[in-house]
Amino acid sequence: MLYELFYWLDQVYEVPGTGAIAFISTRTGLAAVTSLIISLIIGRRIIKWLSNMQLKEVIRDDIGLDHHHSKAGTPSMGGVIILLAIIIPAVLFMRMNSIYAWLIVFVTGTLGVVGFIDDYIKVVKKDKSGLAGRFKIAGQVFVGIVVGVTLYFHPSFEEVNTLSTVPFLKNVNIDYAFFGEELGWIIYIPVAVFVITAVSNATNLTDGLDGLSSGISAICGFVFAIFAYVSGRTDFSNFLDIMYLPGAGELTIFCAALIGACMGFLWYNSNPASVFMGDTGSLALGGAFGALALMLHKELLLPFVCGVFFFETLSVIIQTTYFKYTKKKYGEGRRVFLMTPIHHHFEKKGWPEQKIVVRFWIISVMLGIISLLTLKIR
Repeated sequence: MLYELFYWLDQVYEVPGTGAIAFISTRTGLAAVTSLIISLIIGRRIIKWLSNMQLKEVIRDDIGLDHHHSKAGTPSMGGVIILLAIIIPAVLFMRMNSIYAWLIVFVTGTLGVVGFIDDYIKVVKKDKSGLAGRFKIAGQVFVGIVVGVTLYFHPSFEEVNTLSTVPFLKNVNIDYAFFGEELGWIIYIPVAVFVITAVSNATNLTDGLDGLSSGISAICGFVFAIFAYVSGRTDFSNFLDIMYLPGAGELTIFCAALIGACMGFLWYNSNPASVFMGDTGSLALGGAFGALALMLHKELLLPFVCGVFFFETLSVIIQTTYFKYTKKKYGEGRRVFLMTPIHHHFEKKGWPEQKIVVRFWIISVMLGIISLLTLKIR
């Protein structure tokens, strides 16, 4: 929106300084600063309102971690702060004539609404089970179908719609059109649904400690910002010999807004947290990461870029599978971890919450660096 306004002022009235808005780097910086300011200023007021309305976290009795009961009463549904701090700057500074802009805003906003409904049922209606799983999955599948159909059939993506970059291999891409170009959607759309659903749920699972998910999300957003920027420029994409994606640079602005929103939210969410993210934030962030990976053709890099989210989910799968297997074989279920997701395993071992969070941040940074190295090490 502001892009069009400043561009008009520059072209018609030649207002000094307005031409700078044409550069993605300028709009990226403005989006990051704006989102940080929004999350810090609006965040305080939203937290106060949530507290006054008694919209507070309810800790399950069966969680098995006694010290978590001290968190009861902390305002929840703080993901609203993240949503506002992402979407407002994104709409203001992205070129809204870009399909990339509309698609990423749609994914973030829609899954934010799904998460909000879940939080509303838990916090306002006092139903600990929240939104029924089938409805939550239905929302994620719907978003995945929209993303898959758009990326496959929209003319802007016609030349690369079924391709995905293979990490560490030069000039090697997976082509989902196994059965020919006309039937490529049969594979690609289910892949898109799986990616959106898996990453949004993985981010949701990780949101269990103060500052854990918000800090890691900021790191993931930075990595995707780099990928979006270099993929959207012919000079960088040619130099790095990677897939050139016209218009993808606009996603850099969205990523900057996401980083600013997460950092501002972390101001209130760091231990001891003044507010919790809830499903409103975690589903929206996870869906955004899945959509970014698909739009940038980097979905095979998700286990690195979003590595902590991946291992959190993997720990749950391993635990559940092994428990069912041993129960069937020995008549008694056994566990690999003391508790899952895996951050709770380390809590059970006696690690302080702050130490777990910081170490998981460090792991996320290391995995992010490995992801960026794939641009050259191939």
